[in-house]
Amino acid sequence: MAEPATLQHALDRFLHEETLDGHRRRVCQHLKACRTEALGGMQVQCEACGWEQPWYHGCRDRHCPQCQTRATRVWAERQQEALLPVRYFHVVFTLPHALNGWVQLHPEVLYRQLFQVTWDTLRRFGQDRRRLGGELGMTAVLHTWGQNLSQHVHLHCLIPGGALQADGHWKPSQGNTLFPVRALSRRFRGAMVAALRRAADDGVLHRVTRPGEIDAVLDRLMATEWVVYAKDCLDHTSTVVDYLARYTHRIAIHNARILDIDAKDVTLRYTDYRDHDRPKVMRLEGEEFVRRFLLHILPKGLMRVRHYGFLANRCRRTKLPRIRSALHVPPPATSDAPEGRSEPTTYPCPRCRVGRVCVITVLRPRPNRTDIPEHRR
Repeated sequence: MAEPATLQHALDRFLHEETLDGHRRRVCQHLKACRTEALGGMQVQCEACGWEQPWYHGCRDRHCPQCQTRATRVWAERQQEALLPVRYFHVVFTLPHALNGWVQLHPEVLYRQLFQVTWDTLRRFGQDRRRLGGELGMTAVLHTWGQNLSQHVHLHCLIPGGALQADGHWKPSQGNTLFPVRALSRRFRGAMVAALRRAADDGVLHRVTRPGEIDAVLDRLMATEWVVYAKDCLDHTSTVVDYLARYTHRIAIHNARILDIDAKDVTLRYTDYRDHDRPKVMRLEGEEFVRRFLLHILPKGLMRVRHYGFLANRCRRTKLPRIRSALHVPPPATSDAPEGRSEPTTYPCPRCRVGRVCVITVLRPRPNRTDIPEHRR
């Protein structure tokens, strides 16, 4: 039986682990072992028709296309309590491609500055008495890729349309935009360039070694317009979390976009946003496909989803009730089930669709595999 066209298959065929650092090597080993006998699992059988199959464990790595569906659902359920009955805004802040080289040299520095400067920019606009004059809330999600797997670092921000004022009142935003995009862009540009200059002066960007490169790049960036894009408003509160969940656990490439893998190349589909969002197909050499994927493995320990303002984890339990009180809305309904406990999950038989599958034996991990098994959970 032909092997499916998946990221796992591409890594098995084209990845050269000896060229990787320890962190990327571990991530790739997780992805290659996911839902295979390397991680162990269980042998299941249908109670009705007798159908039997091994179901292997997932790796749960945040870069894995096979493990993100469940993670997305769990994350969305946790965020329901933070929903507010207000209009939401989606704003995207993008780093210029001229900084891509620095991102590869100092990813922790550039990503940290992107989060900090973005929030500082929005926070200052929210505190401005001519605008909202209060505290904003924001959930930010880091993405590092474009549709063709190129490096495209940007931050998706979902922001409730209004601000909590010092006297406890809620001031809603007016109109179809939260803040003027051009003003956001210029404030973001100036603050980011200033933050990078300070980082260079402090010796944090020590891997940028070409004489004069830092000043030349930053001076050039100050002379260009930066991209800040405000998407359409979200009026339906019940869909806001599901909308954001699609971004929080999205990864650089999903298996559904990989069309074919042969001895030399990987064929994938993508959307060309510069050509009226037309769907297209591109063919990459296998090594180039893997190289592009490796660009988007995040540094160990980096939090790619962060909450700020009245949505910050340390204060949302006190500030969200104040906002709901100001809006005259009841608190969200809570589940009566004890925290951390859930009903056991059963699965219908994929063959007869009548019986339920049950576990008949536990499969121990076999880490020294040399091939990909045909069966996957």
